[in-house]
Amino acid sequence: MKNYTRTRPIKLSVAAPAIVCAVLFGGTLLPGAGAQRNYPQQQRRGSVQQVTVDRGTISRAESYTGDRFNYFTETPRGARVAAVNRPRAEALRAIDEGLADLFAAASRNNYRARLNYADYIVFIARADRTRDSTGAYSPDMAFDAGSYAGSVYDRGGSIYAAGMVSSYNPGALVVAEHERDFGRMANVVRYEGEHLILYHNDRRRFQETADHSRGGAHPILR
Repeated sequence: MKNYTRTRPIKLSVAAPAIVCAVLFGGTLLPGAGAQRNYPQQQRRGSVQQVTVDRGTISRAESYTGDRFNYFTETPRGARVAAVNRPRAEALRAIDEGLADLFAAASRNNYRARLNYADYIVFIARADRTRDSTGAYSPDMAFDAGSYAGSVYDRGGSIYAAGMVSSYNPGALVVAEHERDFGRMANVVRYEGEHLILYHNDRRRFQETADHSRGGAHPILR
């Protein structure tokens, strides 16, 4: 198992109200933390819409999650989506809602780069669990504990995360599949997207907030 490869690899968990996430940092996934259009990607069987995502970005996300993303579509506002199952309309709207909240927060902080829906690819992966330790609904992915080992997030060598950043260029993030509570899913998109906004607008602040094992939580951008 490689660092931050699912156990089926580890992701940090978004439990209400806190959300844990995982970030790709210097080639290694850290728990916690811009795309162009027209990537040359052959459509896979099962696609629900003609949407292109480059092969390398898909392979990278699949290597972290252990999934195969067979369904490709766009949200109503133009974010690209790749999913293990055909996405529900509520999930697509939740992605747009999360990105809208992200862009508003970025603008309040005077950030200007990567504020378009088309800048983002959202992968919807299988959840390794649907309830957290308190029994609350919490679709999360499991990852190797890595830098979170020994922290409050450590669950015996692994951690659970609701989402992760899988690529900076193009900007891609992974969220766990939800069957309900789509407001939570919107929050995951918003919080994961904070790492991408900071990466492209404020590298110092990105460095300071990428690894939540050192403290800090979402929302980073107020």
